[in-house]
Amino acid sequence: MSFTALGDCLKRGTPTITAWCGIPEPWIAGILAREAYDAVTCDMQHGSYEVASVIRAIPLILGAGKPAMARIPVGEFQTASKLLDAGASGIIAPMINTVEDARRFASFMKFPPVGERSWGPLASMILSGLQPTEYLKSANERCFSFAMIETREALANLDDILAVPGLDAIFMGPSDLSITLSRGEALNLTGAEVEKALDHALSRAKAVGKIAGAYAPTGERAADFAKRGFSFIALGSDTVSLRSGAQGALKAAGR
Repeated sequence: MSFTALGDCLKRGTPTITAWCGIPEPWIAGILAREAYDAVTCDMQHGSYEVASVIRAIPLILGAGKPAMARIPVGEFQTASKLLDAGASGIIAPMINTVEDARRFASFMKFPPVGERSWGPLASMILSGLQPTEYLKSANERCFSFAMIETREALANLDDILAVPGLDAIFMGPSDLSITLSRGEALNLTGAEVEKALDHALSRAKAVGKIAGAYAPTGERAADFAKRGFSFIALGSDTVSLRSGAQGALKAAGR
């Protein structure tokens, strides 16, 4: 099976755009993987994916030539290792607010001496075509760890979080940033405080040579993030795409 590694996507010089899937039907992820997205992410936090459905989706995504990713539930870092063993090449962990959060996440993502990931990537080796020694030597560079920055606490600890060995990237969650920065008063993804926080996080990540990503609900917002310099962008969702397609077809049919 031949597919583009996530690292290759991130090195191309143009932003990596991932589809975002919450409907726990692996075929949907597989179908979206055959569109012009660079990767596909299965969401276990706010989407309905569970470990088994992500594991079933991974070969369909890889079969379309794209890297498979997942967002795990809050604090369930052990799930990251299981999904890496199944062939995922990137894991997004929500609510990484402290250095300790980042260290624990990285420990499940990376083999020693960087982390404490245990051995068992049988499906991943089959899907990648790598032999055990090859996989072990390359896994820490092939498997990308994304820490979500979405609270005041995380912003205050940002430089220390970025300095954690084994943490490859940050991923900005504008919705929760909006809520926390307004102290629960508003959900405004393009508010002044949110925009300032996004620019600050992007600048700090770039200063230490790490990847900065963000969630974009629309294509227009994705284009804005790309122009600003974010190198990893999650675009929309499968639910939004399904409804948008249905609405467009119904409108054309006169409904």
